[in-house]
Parts: sequence; C-alpha cells; structure tokens
Amino acid sequence: MPFTYYHKLSRKQQRIYDKSDQIRLLMVKDLENLQQLTSELNRLLPEGRSTVVQRICQQISNAITSEFDVPRVKVKVLATRPSNEYYELHGYYEPAYKDKKHTISVWMKTASRKQVVAFKTFLRTLIHELFHHLDYEYLQLDESYHTEGFYKRESSLFHQIVNPS
Repeated sequence: MPFTYYHKLSRKQQRIYDKSDQIRLLMVKDLENLQQLTSELNRLLPEGRSTVVQRICQQISNAITSEFDVPRVKVKVLATRPSNEYYELHGYYEPAYKDKKHTISVWMKTASRKQVVAFKTFLRTLIHELFHHLDYEYLQLDESYHTEGFYKRESSLFHQIVNPS
C-alpha cells in the first residue's frame, strides 16, 4: 500500500512510484569481495577514523556500482550528524549536476552523544543512499521514492553482503 502522499503525486509520478515498488530484488554476483569489505568496515568503524571508514565505503560503493555497470559515486564520510529539534540526517545522495559528480554523504557519529554509529545502521545508510543512485542510473527511474520495493531492494542487498558469520 503506497504511503499517504501517493494520491498527491501526478499520474507520471505514480507510474514511477509503482514501477519502483514492483522491483523487490537486485542480486549481486561478487559477494565474496563485498562481504570482505563489509567485515572490514565492521571491524574498523568503531575506531572512528573517518579517513579509513571513507576508504572502505568508497570501495564498497565502487564494487556495487561496478556490479550494476553504473557511474561511480564519490563517498564522503563526515563526522557528526547534522540535526535539529525534529531529526538527525543520517545520509544524503546528490545526483551529478553540471560539473559535480554523484556524491553520497554519510555521517559516522550521532548528533546527541557524538558516538560512532552502530555498524548495521551505518552500512544500511550507505546502502540506502546507493539505492537512490541505482534508482536513477540502473533502473532509469525519473524519481527515487521510498517505496516498499525500494526498502526491500535495500534490505536484500544488505543481507547479501553482510557476512552471516
């Protein structure tokens, strides 16, 4: 069932939303490499060294974009999440525009306590932002909506690349 704003979308936007919602799974072939990278991220994230975490996140992003043969995304790992009285920003995707490259920003520390974010939360944020990129570049959608299909694709990829051991 689409979210409450669905009825406010134009017919074209509803078609895009429906198409996104129907795609529930994207399979990755090179699981071993991605599982090694996510294990390394799990091991090193708690140290809170943003340059090390950024390098691993960039490698994960490069592996996923290569897997789906789409343009690469520049990954920026920033310190403390921006926040206001209502929410904290976990991640942000910026499509390429003019001379700017596709960019994902993820923050590795919570706004209130300035603690390093838990591994699963951090990786899910990175994957979430990567899926906005894949919506545009791989699925060729004109918009990237938070559909049930979007979240199923995101969850599926997470479970494929996080080594169960």
